[in-house]
Amino acid sequence: MCAISCVIRRTTKEGTPQIKVGTLGTVQDDEKVLIQTFFELIEKYTPQLVSWNGSGFDLPVLHYRALANHIQAPRYWEMGESQENDSREFKWNNYISRYHMRHLDLMDLLAKFNGRANAPLDGLAKLCGFPGKMGMDGSQVWPAYLDGKLEDIRRYCETDVVNTYLMYCRFQLLRGGFSLAEYEEEIAFVKTYLEGLSKEPNGAQWQEYLLGFSQDA
Repeated sequence: MCAISCVIRRTTKEGTPQIKVGTLGTVQDDEKVLIQTFFELIEKYTPQLVSWNGSGFDLPVLHYRALANHIQAPRYWEMGESQENDSREFKWNNYISRYHMRHLDLMDLLAKFNGRANAPLDGLAKLCGFPGKMGMDGSQVWPAYLDGKLEDIRRYCETDVVNTYLMYCRFQLLRGGFSLAEYEEEIAFVKTYLEGLSKEPNGAQWQEYLLGFSQDA
């Protein structure tokens, strides 16, 4: 494992929205450091995880590689059986159970937990007016790794997690979590943040990405 990217979206106690897109660790960090950092974030913040096929691919890979690297992740594996003060609530909402929301596999849910109805992130993102994948797809990651193109892989993963977050926002609109005005405000917030990233020295990927939005996104 050479890259774990994420969108971190939070609201401060003062009500200020914050968002950050990035890849954990550095290019020089080994697999153990990356995986440990991921689980330490869960240990510290207990965030909701949102993925696209995370239950079918990403998280099982993390499980196996965590086993191989002697990593501990008690918060992630909490299922209501520990002595933690909030342990009981994890019995009904944890990261492991398929039908809980602490980890939301958006692809699985939208397909009504029917593998025959699964849809690819790239296609559905573009259908919704979002940019989709840019310059690389999952089948090209291994050859890129063999060629030592770790920065390219990190950039690919970062655009992928932004696509996932945008699809989550559209899902929130669908299920009533966002009003139309709130949805439009959130999409504008994300685009403004990405515009800031696009002006940084290594921001060319975000310049291209922003051009991929359709008018009705």
